[in-house]
Amino acid sequence: QQAQLWHTILQRKPGEAGEPMVKPEAGDRRFHAPEWAESPIYDYLRQAYLLNADYLKKVAEAMPIADGPVKTRMQFLTRQFVDAMAPSNFAATNPEFVKTALETNGESITEGIKNMLADLDKGRISMTDEGAFEIGRNIATTPGAVVFENDLMQLIQYTPSTDQVFERPILLVPPCINKYYLMDLQPENSFVRYIVEQGFTVFLISWRSATEEQGHRTWDDYLEMGPIKALTLVREITGAPKPNVLGFCIGGPILCSSLGVLNARGEDPVESLTLMTSLLDYSEPGEIGALVTEGTVSAYEASIGKGGVLHGRDLASVFSSLRANDLIWQYVVGNYLKGKKPEPFDLLYWNSDSTNLPGPCFTWYLRNLYLGNSLRVPGKLEILGVKVDLHKIKVPSYLMAAREDHIVPWHGAYLSRKVLGGPTTFVLAASGHIAGSINPVSKNRRNYWVNDSDKVLTSDEWVAGATERKGSWWSHWTEWLGQRSGKKVAPPKNPGNATYTEIEPAPGRYVKARA
Repeated sequence: QQAQLWHTILQRKPGEAGEPMVKPEAGDRRFHAPEWAESPIYDYLRQAYLLNADYLKKVAEAMPIADGPVKTRMQFLTRQFVDAMAPSNFAATNPEFVKTALETNGESITEGIKNMLADLDKGRISMTDEGAFEIGRNIATTPGAVVFENDLMQLIQYTPSTDQVFERPILLVPPCINKYYLMDLQPENSFVRYIVEQGFTVFLISWRSATEEQGHRTWDDYLEMGPIKALTLVREITGAPKPNVLGFCIGGPILCSSLGVLNARGEDPVESLTLMTSLLDYSEPGEIGALVTEGTVSAYEASIGKGGVLHGRDLASVFSSLRANDLIWQYVVGNYLKGKKPEPFDLLYWNSDSTNLPGPCFTWYLRNLYLGNSLRVPGKLEILGVKVDLHKIKVPSYLMAAREDHIVPWHGAYLSRKVLGGPTTFVLAASGHIAGSINPVSKNRRNYWVNDSDKVLTSDEWVAGATERKGSWWSHWTEWLGQRSGKKVAPPKNPGNATYTEIEPAPGRYVKARA
C-alpha cells in the first residue's frame, strides 16, 4: 500500500488534485483543510500517516493476547501513540500552520507561543475561553439556597418556579469527580432548571473539592456525610417520608451504596431511583477499567491510600486521553500552531474545572468496584458496619445510558437491571457520556430508544427490539418521575425549615473553589 501510494503521488501532474487513496475515518477532521490536498508533499504525509495508523491499530487488534484487559490496554496505548504522531500536530508537517503564519506575517506563531506559555502556567490545555463564564453569573444560575453544609458537601434546595409542585421531592447526587453544574449549565441547557420547571421540588448535593484537610476521608464518609445525611435533611425539610433520588455517573454507585446501607439498617428510604450513565456491575467498564490494574491501584494505595489527595488535573488528563484527538490534539494545533483562542463553550469550561478527591476514598473505589467488582455481589462489601445487598433495593428504577459513552459503556450500564431488585425501565440515549445526558428538550435534538418488553433480555436483545423516539429522553423521564411523585401541592414559601435555614444563595461556595 505504501508503494502504491508513492507511485500514485509521483504520477500526479503539477497542479492536479488527485483522488486520495486513503481517507480519514468518518468524523476525523484533522486533514479536511484544502492545503493538505493542494500539495503532493502534504498529501503524501497525511495518506502515509493514515496507512501507518490503520496498520498499527490492526496489529494491536490481531495480537494473540488472551487477557481482555491487557489487549484493551495495548489498543489504548497504540491509539495514544498513533494520535500523537499525526503530521497535523507538528509545525514542520502541517500546511495549515505554514499558511496561517504567512497570512499573519508570523503573528500566529507569536500568539501560539503566548498561548502555550499561559497553558504551561495553568498546568493544562485551554479548551474554551474561560473568561466567558462565571459560576453564578451565566452558569449554575438556577435560583436556590444552600440549606446545609458539612466537611464534604453543601445541600442546595432550588426555588420553585411553578404555582404547584409535586408533594414528593427529588434529591440529585452528582459525581464527586466533577463539579455539579454540568447539571445546571446555562438556562437553556440546564437539567436542574428543567426539572424545577416541571413542578418538582429539587435538592442537590454540591460536593467539595478535597483539600489536604479532607485527604483522610473515606468511601464510608462520602456515604454517611453525603446521600445518607442529605436524605435525612430532605425528609425533615419537606415532610415527605420517601423522596425520589437520582445518581449521575459515580454518583450512582455512591447513592446505591447509601441505599444499601439504609436497607441493611432496616429503613425503606426512597420511592424511586434514577441512574444516569452509572455502573453498578463493573464487568464491562470499557477502557477505564482496562487501565485500572493491580499495579496502578497498589501504587495509588501506597502514595495516597492512607491519606492525601488525588489532584483533579491528573484525573482530567486520563479522561481527556480517552478522546485525545478531540480533547488534546485539536487544541494543541489550534492554540499553539495556529495561535487561536478557543471558542466559548460551557461544557468545556466545566470539563476544565476539575475537582480533587481524597486518596482513601478514591483507592477504595478502584479496588472494590473496578478491580473487585464487588458492589454487585450481595453481602460481599461491608460499608459503614453493615453488609450491603443492592438486590434489596426494590423500588422502581429508571436507568439511562448513552449509546456512544466511552466512560460508562451502555452495555455495562444495562447490567444494573440484574443488580437491583425492583422493576427497571431502561432508556438508551444517542451520543456520549455528556452530550447524551445533557440534551435539552427545548432544542429537540438527537433521539433515544425505549423497549417495554417484559421479558428478561440481554442488552443486544433489548436494543434489537427497541423503538427509536426523536428528541430528548428528559421528557420521557419526567413523565415517569411524575407518576411516582404524588399529588400537586402549594410550593414552600422559603427554603429549608426552622432548623435548616438559608446559609447562602445557590450555587454556594463549594462549587466555586478551584482545584
